Amino acid sequence: MAETTTTKKTTLPKEVFAVEVPSHDLLKLAYDSYLANNRLASATTKTRGEVSGGGKKPWKQKGTGRARFGSTRNPIWRTGGIVFGPRGNENYTKKLSKTSKRVAVKQALTLANEAKKIVIDDIKTTGKTAEVAKYLADKKLERKVLVVTEKTPELIRATGNVQQVKLVSPTFLNVYDVLNADHIVISAKAIDQIKAWLVGGEA
Repeated sequence: MAETTTTKKTTLPKEVFAVEVPSHDLLKLAYDSYLANNRLASATTKTRGEVSGGGKKPWKQKGTGRARFGSTRNPIWRTGGIVFGPRGNENYTKKLSKTSKRVAVKQALTLANEAKKIVIDDIKTTGKTAEVAKYLADKKLERKVLVVTEKTPELIRATGNVQQVKLVSPTFLNVYDVLNADHIVISAKAIDQIKAWLVGGEA
């Protein structure tokens, strides 16, 4: 494993940022769980009782040489209803225990630390977007940047209009954001909060 990163006399705790990752199975499960729990059941289809038409029998029962049909709403017709289609009330959520979630986050942070994606720093801003943009340019933080710190009105306003920058509170970290980030900026205070949450077991 990579050595623990140290910046500005702040050390990343090994209990969180240097744990053993025996496999990626738990990370995959937590990643899929995040996506599934944020999935919207917006797709809907109409059954044969909801499609229009079908009031008249297409043709008489006998004598035509064709198969008998009683309604154009029949599912095998092009304009018919849909069988077993989505109804908009599907539940796609995947449950993962609190302990498993925390272990998965620690594994994700460990991989990010090994890839040297973590920067320990406090972003100071008066609420201006230009200040955050300049900070990112000076630090050469490009593409997707995850900022982990306590949210303030100034920081929310300053990062809100910066593309591909996501601001997250320390105790709301998740595997999806950590793995998808190209750079992670964590404040010194946030590191203590993350350790207390993931190791100390705080809610």
